[in-house]
Amino acid sequence: MALTPQPTPLTGPRTPEHPAPDPEHIPYRSSTLRQPHRPLVEIDHRADPEAVELHGPVFGVTDVGALDADLTRRHTGEPLGERITVTGRVLDRTGRPVRGQLVEIWQANASGRYAHRGDRHPAPLDPNFTGTGRALTDDDGRYAFTTIKPGAYPLDNHDHAWRPAHIHFSLFGSAFTQRLITQMYFPGDPLLPYDPVLGSVTDPAARARLVATYDHALSDPERFLGYRWDIVLDGPSATWIEEGR
Repeated sequence: MALTPQPTPLTGPRTPEHPAPDPEHIPYRSSTLRQPHRPLVEIDHRADPEAVELHGPVFGVTDVGALDADLTRRHTGEPLGERITVTGRVLDRTGRPVRGQLVEIWQANASGRYAHRGDRHPAPLDPNFTGTGRALTDDDGRYAFTTIKPGAYPLDNHDHAWRPAHIHFSLFGSAFTQRLITQMYFPGDPLLPYDPVLGSVTDPAARARLVATYDHALSDPERFLGYRWDIVLDGPSATWIEEGR
């Protein structure tokens, strides 16, 4: 579902950016597990309003504070790694800002390990970095996070498989059923051409839109480097979304 409060209808076929479920995208073996295996169920919310969540998320302006968007200030000590800021705008297909949307991120630490019990990568955990944050877009559709640049980590997919540095983004619309998930990558990463996840996006232009831009003007001396990354919800310039996950 589109997140924009005033969605505009698509005027043409969407670029086939996603690999077809069958055959699977061979370089990314997990793609089969991430595809729906049953037909989607259409719910008529007018006939059964309890079948879907018609109200917005329980998060409000008073519930999302400044510390939620600063992943470097969530603990008593300083996290390890290269401190960065990531900012951008959430836009609809016409370039209009999407206001008041909940944006969440999660990521690995500077050593390439998630603070999650399922991550068995033998890299050190950082007691001062959890790797999760959230923010609300402002009237210009802008979000901003201060965090640590994540490290690369091995992927149990094929020999010499490593995931490049990336940050997961989650966006909510007016209901929890309107959740979109995508990933942001960093420019100049030598692992980008070898990543089977990024490679599963078959349109080169769509892949390029997943890579942030380094913005020296955003950098703060002795504090952090700055990256800019906009998210477009639909249309020909839409940001790739992890459909079927």
